[in-house]
Amino acid sequence: MQNESDVTNGLRTTVVVDSTASLSSDQVEGLPLTIVPLQIALNGQSYQDGIDLTPDEFYRRIATSESTAQTSAPSPSSFQAAFAEAAATGTDVLCITVSSLLSATYDAARAAIELAQTTSPHQQIHLLDSGTAGGAEALVALAAARAAQEGKSLEEVEAVATWVAGRVYFVGVLETLKHLQRGGRVPRVASWAASLLNIKPVLAIWPGEGEVRMLERPRNKPKAIERVLNVIERESLGKPLHVIVMHAAAAEEASALLGLIQERFTCVETLTTTFTPVIGAHTGPGLLGVAFYAKE
Repeated sequence: MQNESDVTNGLRTTVVVDSTASLSSDQVEGLPLTIVPLQIALNGQSYQDGIDLTPDEFYRRIATSESTAQTSAPSPSSFQAAFAEAAATGTDVLCITVSSLLSATYDAARAAIELAQTTSPHQQIHLLDSGTAGGAEALVALAAARAAQEGKSLEEVEAVATWVAGRVYFVGVLETLKHLQRGGRVPRVASWAASLLNIKPVLAIWPGEGEVRMLERPRNKPKAIERVLNVIERESLGKPLHVIVMHAAAAEEASALLGLIQERFTCVETLTTTFTPVIGAHTGPGLLGVAFYAKE
């Protein structure tokens, strides 16, 4: 969180991002970065994503329950509160959201901006659709927050975020398609239904697309992981990489995957994070993913 000394220390911009980015408190500590939680309902109880319900607790509960978790965008008032906090320190805001094609979060943030302009007319608030989710959204937010920490203007911070958003890839491996099929987030999943029990689907979000595409249907996890590594190799063009490895209750697999990436590629930044419950609600436990972009 920011304090009044931030303005005198040169901070001109605060970055606000939704919890789909799956960033931990340790990963954002010291950065001018505020996380707005999405909402998740489980067994009739409503929770704030990552606050009232941690990833570990969520995955433990859905592994032993037949209940389907439901998710929803943050309320505009949640975004308003983050904007007001920034206004109190005299900083402008770059708000970054999960892809507008995957969630109503972008619309909630846009509504909040319209309301905030009536209470803090001198504060500039820009809204950026990241066009992605999870660790890929996190890489966009982290790059923006680091630029803001350097005292860059709102326009400069937005330019950094836009550059990363246009180059960041998300590639993941599912244990099963049944959760995505049930939630209807990937319409083409229906055509794969006959193979649901026998495949480890590889999915991706390409830069600029904003939607989940299904890449392949390997019959086992090792083949799926090799497909992920091949995508990184093809798209990185041998350049140094910023990388986040993500998992849903699969910490050991995430650690092993990170090791393979570090052996095979030059990395200037590597992070590991747990998929937030609002993503896990649609994918189920066992999801393993990588987000990356190549350094200039």
